[in-house]
Amino acid sequence: MTTSTKTASRTGAKKAVRPRRDFAAMEARRMQAADLFAKGKLSQADIGRELGVSHQTVSDWHETWRAGGKAALKSAGRAGRLPKVTPEQLAQVERALERGPKANGFPTELWTLARVAEVIERVTGVHYHPGHVWRVLRQMGWSRQRPARRAVERDDAAIERWVNERWPRVKKTPGPGTRGSSSKTRAASA
Repeated sequence: MTTSTKTASRTGAKKAVRPRRDFAAMEARRMQAADLFAKGKLSQADIGRELGVSHQTVSDWHETWRAGGKAALKSAGRAGRLPKVTPEQLAQVERALERGPKANGFPTELWTLARVAEVIERVTGVHYHPGHVWRVLRQMGWSRQRPARRAVERDDAAIERWVNERWPRVKKTPGPGTRGSSSKTRAASA
């Protein structure tokens, strides 16, 4: 499967998947447009066709270029909202989480999203809603773990003795040399 197509499971048809934005290529295209504006030989429509962008995009670039020159078309940096927590703060949170829930003042050895959110806020001063904490945990490389459900009173040695000694006597299977049943529900139907 390529990065630009995704196979539909039922129809077998291919569906286009939008590739990630290449910010360096986008900036290079704007710089190329600025050079073409400076030459003044092509119309905005021709520049749009040459660069593979819409006329409106070229018009916006031209207005920005006229107001601030080529430097105004430079990349503004990363797209989207800046993270609330720095990588250094995340490292501090991870160290606190590695110490365990009891070391962080919780009564049991079980992490919940609300508890992790509380630790993040205590360590960094940044409040996260418990429903969004899983994103921070995934960013740190942590995954969801469910504790094994076992009774506190469980006695593994007693269970093993029962399986080895009692179960063979209780199990109802025909012994060697006897005719078995062809029916799983009625023993007399053989």
